[in-house]
Amino acid sequence: MKVTVIGAGSSYTPELINGFLERFEQFPLDELWLMDVLPERLDIVGGFAQRMVAAHGSPFRVILSTDQRQAVAGASYVTTQLRVGWMEARRADEYLGRRHGLIGQETTGVGGMTKALRTIPVLLSIANDIRETAPDALLVNFTNPAGLVTQALSLHAPDVSSVGVCNVAYNMKMDLLKQLGELGVEADPALAHLDTLGLNHLTWHRGFTVDGEELWPQIIAAYVEELRQESEPEWAPELIESLQMIPNYYLQYFYETEKMLSKQESWPPSRAEEVMEIERELLAQYAEPERTEPPEGLMQRGGAYYSTVATQLLNAHYNDLHEVHVANVAHRGAVPGWPEDWVLEMPCDVSRDGVTPLPAEPLPPVSYGLLAQVKMYELLTVEAAVHGDRNAAYQALLANPLGPAADQAEAVLEDMLETHRAYLPQFWT
Repeated sequence: MKVTVIGAGSSYTPELINGFLERFEQFPLDELWLMDVLPERLDIVGGFAQRMVAAHGSPFRVILSTDQRQAVAGASYVTTQLRVGWMEARRADEYLGRRHGLIGQETTGVGGMTKALRTIPVLLSIANDIRETAPDALLVNFTNPAGLVTQALSLHAPDVSSVGVCNVAYNMKMDLLKQLGELGVEADPALAHLDTLGLNHLTWHRGFTVDGEELWPQIIAAYVEELRQESEPEWAPELIESLQMIPNYYLQYFYETEKMLSKQESWPPSRAEEVMEIERELLAQYAEPERTEPPEGLMQRGGAYYSTVATQLLNAHYNDLHEVHVANVAHRGAVPGWPEDWVLEMPCDVSRDGVTPLPAEPLPPVSYGLLAQVKMYELLTVEAAVHGDRNAAYQALLANPLGPAADQAEAVLEDMLETHRAYLPQFWT
């Protein structure tokens, strides 16, 4: 079995290696291909990955490549964790937003839009290589904005099996288990299931079962009480009492926009600049010839449980386990009344048959209104990215609830396209 990681120069890769090593008896891969377009970075991260595997008795081969098509050919699984333009482009997205008094975060607002415009053509090129050289492979996308990118794959590469994955829902699951533990309820994570629905980084958590028992009323009551005790709570207790749901923390950008904008005024450092410093230290440690274990500083990078989410999904698919995972897929009627081609983040059954959305009740109007508006922005962004359509990009800015006012939209669009001109050739032909 061959597994391919595209964007393997990422600082997350060593965590992924640990996930494969921990599950090798259940998931017996033969070759792990690590592909990146930056050979100097691949040499550091890939070389460290090879030492990690060798220290565990070399249960599988680690092969480094800068050739995307060669890396994909014959793979059973292709995972994508790339960043077009690298961390410098993320920083440019952040400051693009700040220049115009808008949110520049990498998956929401204008920052998320520019990242999607750069990323979608690359993911579609990977899908094309899978179609031609590994037609039975499953494409597992971790690249942000994960839901939007997976929407593009679903619409424009429907013959390639793909799923978008994010670690936020799993983090929430583990946080809730910890909370239950403090209440005296111990639970096996394998028996715990989070009921969540929405778009990637725009979900609402609304249920939690352990071994079939619904514990949400206790969780909400304890959570509201905890918020009331905090001097600076993450959410207003009244909000949670009204919704009876816990919003994904990225919803702060929508529910508390002015607060999040004010944080941008304190830059530097922006989050990209913080990560750039963290990565400089991590890469120096990865390059240490004797190192065979990831450094503790990797947890500062973010992405907790990344390897767990990634390798558990592949393992469930390979071994036909019918496990429930929260993933991003076209729901195909699983949510009554919603357009069936919408990619949603929701619980899915994962087996050899694929990643199948489980039936779910629609969200209430207070959530659906925002979700539908963001989905319209996503669909317009997909069309803009695929066709280099400036008018679709302009309308995407107008549709985005974090976008500019109409009299700002043209200036923001021109700044966006010029800032990332090198990575947006479809708009400059």
